[in-house]
Amino acid sequence: MIEIDIPGFGPVRLEHLVSDFTGTLSCDGILLEGVAERIREISKQLTVDILTADTFKTAWSETEGLPCTVHLVSGSGLDVRKEKFVRELDPEGVVAVGNGLNDRKMLKAARLGIAVSGAEGCATEALMASDIHVSRVIDAFDLLLKPKRCKATLRF
Repeated sequence: MIEIDIPGFGPVRLEHLVSDFTGTLSCDGILLEGVAERIREISKQLTVDILTADTFKTAWSETEGLPCTVHLVSGSGLDVRKEKFVRELDPEGVVAVGNGLNDRKMLKAARLGIAVSGAEGCATEALMASDIHVSRVIDAFDLLLKPKRCKATLRF
């Protein structure tokens, strides 16, 4: 569990990290540098779930051996199914990380939503649905591993 008391934002008690894969953890289907190490570190405190349509068909091979569970989410209504996944976990204990239009509802539903603008960009609606925006997914993980960073960003 990760606990962060943020003045004005309220207490954050996280048990789950739910992340998109394509464009968030990977670029062109290849896991970004530093992501595997961060997943290993985060998984000591949070259960890690990856939701993906697996555009490049690489999500399982790229995350093989990592302490996370990959879930295939395909077809229409990806945004609704990702949101439902978060809601079934109890959104108050979830941090969601994503960049795509189909991530916007899970970012909004989660207690903490972090939008990432990597090489594949970030959909404006995903950005607007999030609590925090970072340029690299490594920075999103570091906000959790070094919670005073998160507190400094969200306090008011």
